[in-house]
Amino acid sequence: MTSNMTKSNQQETPVLLTYQLGEHIMAFSTTRHGGVSQGSYGSFNINAYCGDAVEAIQQNRLLLCHCLGVDVSRLVLPHQVHGVRVEQITPAFFHKNPEERQAQLEGVDAVMTNVCDACLGVSTADCIPVLIYDPIHHAAAAIHAGWRGTVQRIVCYVVEAMVKAYGSKPETLRAVIGPGIGLDAFEVGDEVYDAFANAGFCMERMSRRDDKWHLDLWACNQQQLLACGLTTEHIQLSGICTYQQCDDYFSARRLGIRSGRVFTAFVLR
Repeated sequence: MTSNMTKSNQQETPVLLTYQLGEHIMAFSTTRHGGVSQGSYGSFNINAYCGDAVEAIQQNRLLLCHCLGVDVSRLVLPHQVHGVRVEQITPAFFHKNPEERQAQLEGVDAVMTNVCDACLGVSTADCIPVLIYDPIHHAAAAIHAGWRGTVQRIVCYVVEAMVKAYGSKPETLRAVIGPGIGLDAFEVGDEVYDAFANAGFCMERMSRRDDKWHLDLWACNQQQLLACGLTTEHIQLSGICTYQQCDDYFSARRLGIRSGRVFTAFVLR
């Protein structure tokens, strides 16, 4: 599977990194380009929890939905808390009022659905976004896996949830690990290293000691997906480090917490 950067010659058109997960799914990560936000939010940010101007967020959401061919009312972004809660989005969700929808998405770090023509995704700015697609049952999930979610094995919770909700078989699932902070840039204290070691991870496979410990969250999530039953050929790695490529992707470590977020999402067709 390959990743492609796509953009239009038109002004203010979101520039997307797209993934090939199947014929009937549009999967992508946003970049920093093609929107109207300013400064450390510039120019394309749709996350409402990071301090960006409301008007810019609304305009960027309209731009994205126009690009995807979906109504803005069918754009689903959870309020993430670095936990492991997985929320299933059913047709009933789209009949709720905005307050009810927001309440349902509060404290959620992964969303999944088999509903077509809706855009579901997660926001990151160094954390690891993961998409999982079931081509047999035409269902998909978007996962926010920061180090706290990774150490709690959130991707395994999602695979289990998809098996239960849709009858998914792990060996047929396809996944992509999107842009996030890489091993060279992800320097952590002993307490973070110890959290992974105490959770039973093979640290030789996912860490390196320089002046401080460095952790490979890409490899850790990949190993979890394999342990859940996915196959190597069905797991795609973007290989994009947000810290090193902060001109194109938001990085909280480089730009500060008050900056934009990468949106990694899918639309089922």
